[in-house]
Amino acid sequence: MEYNDQMKNRVKRVEGQVRGILRMMEEEKDCKELVSQMNAARTALDRTIGLVVSTNLEECVREQIEKGEDSEELIQEAVNLLVKSR
Repeated sequence: MEYNDQMKNRVKRVEGQVRGILRMMEEEKDCKELVSQMNAARTALDRTIGLVVSTNLEECVREQIEKGEDSEELIQEAVNLLVKSR
């Protein structure tokens, strides 16, 4: 699978958020602020997972259809990946 710039940029943003969280810890910032930033990073990563899985699923289903093959198993695998990520 090819990972596009949108996906890579999302991961870079999460990376920046995690570095910010680490800096907040080193600066002994308030717990509420820290947890808020951790939740934001987790949400951003969850959305990125969804984007990667859905894009991959779309590509794979199209390939399966073009080959005349059943895509049900592929869809179930993608759903399982999403469930495991949460």
